[in-house]
Amino acid sequence: MSGIYIHIPFCKQQCHYCDFHFSTSLKTKEDLLNALVHEMKIQSSFLEGTKIRTIYFGGGTPSLLSKDEIKALFEALNQSFELDNLEEITMEANPDDLTEQKVKQLKDTPINRFSIGVQSFQAKDLEYMNRAHNVNQAHDSIKRVQDAGWENITVDLIYGTPTLSHEQWQENMQAVIDINVPHLSAYGLTVEEKTPLHHAIKKGKQLRLDEDKSKVQFEMLMDFIPKNGLEQYEISNFAKKGYEAKHNGSYWTDEKYLGLGPSAHSFDGKRRIWNISNNIRYISSIKKGKLSNDFELLSQEQRFNEYILTSLRTKKGCDLDYVKSRFSSLLADFLTFSVKKWLKNGEIEQKGRFLVLTKKGKLVADWVASELFYII
Repeated sequence: MSGIYIHIPFCKQQCHYCDFHFSTSLKTKEDLLNALVHEMKIQSSFLEGTKIRTIYFGGGTPSLLSKDEIKALFEALNQSFELDNLEEITMEANPDDLTEQKVKQLKDTPINRFSIGVQSFQAKDLEYMNRAHNVNQAHDSIKRVQDAGWENITVDLIYGTPTLSHEQWQENMQAVIDINVPHLSAYGLTVEEKTPLHHAIKKGKQLRLDEDKSKVQFEMLMDFIPKNGLEQYEISNFAKKGYEAKHNGSYWTDEKYLGLGPSAHSFDGKRRIWNISNNIRYISSIKKGKLSNDFELLSQEQRFNEYILTSLRTKKGCDLDYVKSRFSSLLADFLTFSVKKWLKNGEIEQKGRFLVLTKKGKLVADWVASELFYII
């Protein structure tokens, strides 16, 4: 199985915490969409021999695209790829874009799953993050999509902001349960370099993040959401049975995937490939029939480390049999020896052939994984 990611690098305004590639100017939108179509043709053989199960429109803000633009991209996808096995077609959307008219138009597209970037149901929180929508739009957008007939909806929330009290975080989580969406993605806020938030904190114009506060809110998340019908199937993702994100599963299970558009990443089983993060240069290169990208040929040790990092984040965990068959006996023996400390301390438990993080381990998941990396 495999998936296709399509990066739409346009936004109305910059969220202060975001370090993804985007532009607030739509001047190049038509040229960029044409370039995407040409890139599909160039990359048409990338996923040969696999069944394409998912398509994911990310960004940026894909919900800025019109109905006709979305349908044109799908027509191009169908011409370049075998899509008979498609199960999930996701579009990221901002609440302020999901007007009644927009939702009605999107019903006439193949989109069957929405990822709605709510981030918070608290006004001060939205202001802190410089989100374009307000609290009412957050609630209304979800209801509009539900009323239009979509069931497969995920909501994004962010915790750990200086403006979010524990009581307000509880309200945000309760709102997701009350709205009855089948999937939630929740992330602790991080400060990335060169973002407006990073500059503001550095200049003393914004409060620094409190790691202890973020940890408490993550614990609240793990306690509350699973008790209300959404299972934690990955560190940051919760779902009702049958509504787990299929596309993201490709990233977590070492499957091939193709990224289209500026800054998009691909994986062919051996190489990690990334497109240039510049709209103008991306368009210019594609017009010449060339890909403007770079790649890294992953060593067996790097692939092992990536598998440890991603698999431990999942409910299923790290498959010891897979490690033995996929990697060298040296790496398998290394893992068997290195994990003993974490089994003894209670961050990891062994369930049959799987190594699974405990609740204690989930609080320090990235640290535990990094301690199991094989470093030459």
